Amino acid sequence: MTRLIEVVIDDREPDEFVSLFKDAGAESVRVERLKVGDFVVNNRWVFERKTLNDLCVSLVDGRLFKQTMNMMKAFASPVLILQGGVHEAGTIRVRREAIQGALITISVFFNMPVLRALDAPEVVRLIAYTVTQEGRFNKGPAHRFGYRPKRRKARQLYILQGLPGVGRFKAERLLERFGSIQNVVTAEENALSEVEGIGKESAKRIREILS
Repeated sequence: MTRLIEVVIDDREPDEFVSLFKDAGAESVRVERLKVGDFVVNNRWVFERKTLNDLCVSLVDGRLFKQTMNMMKAFASPVLILQGGVHEAGTIRVRREAIQGALITISVFFNMPVLRALDAPEVVRLIAYTVTQEGRFNKGPAHRFGYRPKRRKARQLYILQGLPGVGRFKAERLLERFGSIQNVVTAEENALSEVEGIGKESAKRIREILS
């Protein structure tokens, strides 16, 4: 079963997260300035934590979707965690429809998971549970239910998104770089790591799966 091994916390996050992650069983916890996200876990996941007030502020000042794009280009799989309830929205006046539209854009069109947490301890529990669930999921074949694209390129992208840490953006870059799924499958680790958004760690995981 996959465990919390290494957690890197952005130095702008509250100090309580250090002890929370240690209590959750993380073997290594360190604090440093992160270019993307608030928590990098096992060099595999990058989590962005936002309170509803943070979400509203970043939506109003135009940072939200820029942050989302940067997350999608990260070397690790991105997840947004929305912490707290409506009472934490502060004085920022943003219509409920605008918030819902932003979350739909992030989760449906950017294909980034959005999780909800009540407070900081639950944020850490969700992250730990995500890591645990990945270990359970990887024990068996990966089943993806529901939508099955019909067009050739859409099918190719759909297949590539089944690789570890590959979302829509990275799948498009892989297909653009190598031209076909077959070429991706046979590509060397170094060649994969040169693709925008992939990097060495993702390339290593992809090669492990494909081999």
